[in-house]
Amino acid sequence: MSARPNNVVLVHGGFVDGAGWQQVYHLLRQQGFNVSIVQNPTLSLAGDVAATAQILDVQDGPTILVGHSYGGAVISEAGTHENVAALVYIAAFAPDKGESVNTLIADPPAGAPVPPILPPRDGFLFLDREQFHDSFAGDVDEYCATVLRNNALGEASLRNVVAADGRTIQVVNQPVAGGGWIATMEDVTERKRFDERIAHMAHYDALTDLPNRVLMRGHLERRVAELAQGNPFAILYIDVDEFKGVNDSLGHEVGDELLRQVANRLRACVSGNDLVARLGGDEFAIIKAGTCDQAELTALAEQILTTLRMPVDCKGQEIATDASIGIAIAPDHGDNLDDLLKRADLAMYAAKSEGRGTFRIFVPEYDAKARLRRQLELDLRQALARGEFEVHYQPLVDLAANVVTGCEALLRWHHPERGMIPPAEFIPIAEDTGLINQLGEWVLTTACAEAVTWPEDIKLAVNVSPVQFKSGTFALKIVAALAASGLAANRLELEITEAVLIRDDEAALEALHQLRKLGVRIALDDFGTGYSSLSYLQRFPFDKIKIDRSFIRGLAGEGASSSIVQAVVNIAAASDMTTTAEGVETEQQRNLLFILGCTEMQGFLFSPAITAVDIRRLLLSHRGRAVSAA
Repeated sequence: MSARPNNVVLVHGGFVDGAGWQQVYHLLRQQGFNVSIVQNPTLSLAGDVAATAQILDVQDGPTILVGHSYGGAVISEAGTHENVAALVYIAAFAPDKGESVNTLIADPPAGAPVPPILPPRDGFLFLDREQFHDSFAGDVDEYCATVLRNNALGEASLRNVVAADGRTIQVVNQPVAGGGWIATMEDVTERKRFDERIAHMAHYDALTDLPNRVLMRGHLERRVAELAQGNPFAILYIDVDEFKGVNDSLGHEVGDELLRQVANRLRACVSGNDLVARLGGDEFAIIKAGTCDQAELTALAEQILTTLRMPVDCKGQEIATDASIGIAIAPDHGDNLDDLLKRADLAMYAAKSEGRGTFRIFVPEYDAKARLRRQLELDLRQALARGEFEVHYQPLVDLAANVVTGCEALLRWHHPERGMIPPAEFIPIAEDTGLINQLGEWVLTTACAEAVTWPEDIKLAVNVSPVQFKSGTFALKIVAALAASGLAANRLELEITEAVLIRDDEAALEALHQLRKLGVRIALDDFGTGYSSLSYLQRFPFDKIKIDRSFIRGLAGEGASSSIVQAVVNIAAASDMTTTAEGVETEQQRNLLFILGCTEMQGFLFSPAITAVDIRRLLLSHRGRAVSAA
């Protein structure tokens, strides 16, 4: 027996959009046949025979011709083509219309197999029309007219037909020379599903399944266009506060679950006409339709904050979160999409800078602040080259002996137009832009060179930004600064916050161990204000704990500050660490700290941060008084 032909040509006298011919097509395709279709509802025998011949001309190998009814006449005429391996006739009948089973004899050449469209019976093949139901949806006459019109113009027509089982069949009618056309049918179900998945991925966030920035922008473009019809709306930018700390300290899996929970809670705060989107990271947005009422938007913002503050279980971790919200209203704050987005963003950052866990509605002053910040960034890039920075030094005083034990180096910026700019104003900009690496290295080098001129028992404390620590060459810069100045390593004390450790726990701890082996002292700054200070005290042997000024401020009050300070002092003493209280301003605070067992203090009570010249005088004067007292 010869090898099975791989090609099949279906010849049909009418339209092939019905489920019957679709079933034939798919049964053949499922069994590995390459299928083409020829059809012509005008029943032009010569045209169909010519079209069939054209198809047969380009077939790669032997081909089976399949037809029924009028199609049988076509395949009989075209069956003499050299590529034809078999002729198969399929009968159709409708018992409900009184038709009898009318099977036409299959006449394949001897030994040639026939495609098993339906199981053979008595040597015949047949297709029972009752087994299938027409799946054509729409106006048949209109469809026919469209196909005929396109055919007359020499243009192809395409239609997607959904079968009863949900499959999508694409039917393409391609005109051929001499009249008629070739119809091809292709199951595009999987391709359509794949395209739909790709489209969904392009417009929705994979983690939360919320619309993403792209989809939100398209939605906003429509909202902006509707402003002319008197339809206002508002944009709420929502930033989850302190998410970085949660994500890094508890793990990305917990962080991802928190974001999903936030998304679900935001959905619950809005109506069906509103859009909730995730912009990326820990930032979300709500497009509130149909309102410019600040009272209504205030109520919504407060509802969001209340909802988000409720503790949520994330993979066994109970987390209470908060958010900062910025609101821009259209058309009150503009009718340009980019301007509105920028103003919602500015309002959100205003909420963050004013304490977090709150909301702000845009006001024009925010634009002025943004321009000022941009100008400050430009000035900051030039300030170091222009010599506008100075290092000031604040003494650290032993509470028991009342002697200066060290000085903390603090950066000051003397702006040529604005005068002295507070560090809280420019350090965040330096960290955001990466300029802190250059500034930090300059402070370290300058301060080490200055400390060499002090008495040998006076230590130097230098603050280190988390950004500096991430550079990978930070330890080498410390070694270089010590070597260049000649300062002994045990006189240098680096003050870090736990943000240094949270961002890259293991790598940071390794770097700290390397520095400590050199003899450099390490102090944990702003203790008690972060997420997990106690865990870091167990993992790294710090030399000192600096107690944040917020606890010192309430030391004499009725709150728990004194108990907290006592606890920190006890923890430090148990681990052979010293303690320094920041922001000491009164004798009462000083006396209480001494009673509680704190080691050192710094603050305005003894001296503010002063210039290098003044700190030399202070050290000399203080040393002289100490000698006299002895």
